[in-house]
Amino acid sequence: MLAIIAQTDASGRHTDNTDRLLAVMLMKMIMDVAVLSFSGRKLSFLGMCSLSIVVVDAVMVLLFSSLLFLGPERYLVSLCFILANASATYEALPLPLMCLGLLDCCLEGTYLGKQSAFSKFLRNTALTLLVWILAVIYSFGSVKSDSMKLDYQEGLSVKVCEVRESTLINYFMLGLFSAVGCTMLPFCSMIPKWVGEANRKSEAREERENQSSDLLFTSTNCMETKGIEENPPEGTVYPRPPLWFSLILGFSLTWMPYLAMSAVCTSLSFRVPAYVTLNLLWLECTNSFLTGVMFWANSNKQGPYSPPENWCPWPIYWHLSKGTQQQPFPAAVLNPSKEKRHTLLCVIEEEVNNEPVTRQT
Repeated sequence: MLAIIAQTDASGRHTDNTDRLLAVMLMKMIMDVAVLSFSGRKLSFLGMCSLSIVVVDAVMVLLFSSLLFLGPERYLVSLCFILANASATYEALPLPLMCLGLLDCCLEGTYLGKQSAFSKFLRNTALTLLVWILAVIYSFGSVKSDSMKLDYQEGLSVKVCEVRESTLINYFMLGLFSAVGCTMLPFCSMIPKWVGEANRKSEAREERENQSSDLLFTSTNCMETKGIEENPPEGTVYPRPPLWFSLILGFSLTWMPYLAMSAVCTSLSFRVPAYVTLNLLWLECTNSFLTGVMFWANSNKQGPYSPPENWCPWPIYWHLSKGTQQQPFPAAVLNPSKEKRHTLLCVIEEEVNNEPVTRQT
């Protein structure tokens, strides 16, 4: 695709589009910073990639700003050089990010996934830098950074630069939207009821967490580990959704607006450069998709565990599929196949006649 960086009309008036390109990159950087602040600081590979994308966006904003104020005559590189190499670099990133992000999810329960936070930080930082370095090397060897002049209309000439779009991101989002939409069609009649039950479970979970935090604050460090409730709670909708569809439902409720917008843009051939398409919304959506796949694969042996760094409440939709709910006290399910109650040693301190008394249960 071609980006118009300047144009000259029949009267000889010259218009430079550097300020518009700067506005686009500035809006993208603001959106990425907002998404990063909502997602929190992460130690995973995709979390480090999110931080690196924000840093590179800030660098591009700085380059466009300096080019706008200094002028092309006094700048070391041209605007076309920046656009072409940036688009090629961003265009080369999605596939390695997805592969390494999936690998990072697979390593979560292994020895490498149980390393210290500092070790994870070093490993993911090194991988992130390696991906960026390889993408930059690829861009310098495969792009044409020379601008071209075209006669667009009678008396109007434009100065254009060749930039790349990320076809992988476009078709990935279109395919994901189509797959989720087609999967939900056979269950349309039950989706509102299941969504209502999931909302009730989520509200009940928040109330239990607030009550538990109050109890822990006013009493002692007493912890119980409980299995999954045998009898389904009141309000359970029958038939219950299968686990795979319950997780797809949780994913779609969070990301369907973004998927729909991406699918419409791709269907209407609305072409966007790769340095705009590769943003933190796409990265977080991809991270949620990969995390949901791994949650589904591991849920049979790990139960409704809470995967790290996710936007979708996967445990809620696990309980929606099973027709259960979490116990009043926060707990970690040690073995979902054994529905037993394991009571740990609990030391309670009481005051009798203003003297501390220790009682064990």
